[in-house]
Amino acid sequence: MLAGEKSATENFLVKLFAVVPLLAVAAAVPLAWGWGLSWVDIGLAAGFYFLTCLGVTVGFHRYFTHGAFKANRGLRVGLAVAGSMAMQGPVVGWVADHRRHHAFSDREGDPHSPWRFGTSPAALAKGFWHAHMGWMFDRDKTNPRRFAPDLLADRDIALVDRLFPVLTVVTLLGPALLGGLITMSWWGAATAFFWAGLVRVALLHHVTWSVNSICHLIGDRPFAARDKSANFWPLAILSCGESWHNSHHADPTGARHGVRRGQLDISARVIWVFEKLGWATNVRWPNPERLARLANAGVATGSSTR
Repeated sequence: MLAGEKSATENFLVKLFAVVPLLAVAAAVPLAWGWGLSWVDIGLAAGFYFLTCLGVTVGFHRYFTHGAFKANRGLRVGLAVAGSMAMQGPVVGWVADHRRHHAFSDREGDPHSPWRFGTSPAALAKGFWHAHMGWMFDRDKTNPRRFAPDLLADRDIALVDRLFPVLTVVTLLGPALLGGLITMSWWGAATAFFWAGLVRVALLHHVTWSVNSICHLIGDRPFAARDKSANFWPLAILSCGESWHNSHHADPTGARHGVRRGQLDISARVIWVFEKLGWATNVRWPNPERLARLANAGVATGSSTR
């Protein structure tokens, strides 16, 4: 299940990628107070946020991890690149960790369950920290040969995986380059680097990590699942639909997580567009009969509320 321990360099880079954007968020409030933020910064931050968020949600998660659809080569590589620019780790390691999470969800072996230390208030506080970001600092490393052998055998994806450091530079300096060109100033480049680079990465990190932590602690549980996954509607837009987490764990290979009326799922809509363009095929849209059975099972077992 594990592939030994992370090297000292890997541990250092994980901490660097997690902490530096977080420090940028801490600095954001005083910087935003009356200066240092323009509409160019906001536009670039929003554009890069949703590009990289969808790279993770549509690409890393629904496609590479769960096979919710089939993609042509261009879309496959594009999703791997966009997901890598979220700075959440190389594609192979990300997918291996998430497949391991589903294999052992909220049980021994799950890399980031908030229930790992027990159910007392102190244990859950410790578990929240562990699920949110503490797990990344563990030295244990998921074995990709067990959990992601298909990606290791794919030459295109293996190349994108190796290019993660380059794509990290691109995702941070790309906004700065665009900001500088749009405003024709070094100041525009600097503020775009801060807001659309560092702050945007930090925000996306914490939204993604909240699916691991918050969405296994609180929320609605309308469907039967083997774990404590929950739907948490306040994160639906920022997570591009990933916070309909109980729905996802009940039907992991489904292309749509927001399966009920009014449950906004931006990722599912993007997959729908890819399907219409012919770039995605064999899309696994939700099956109403299966969902009805899962909903009835959830009510029967009392898993719809907590």
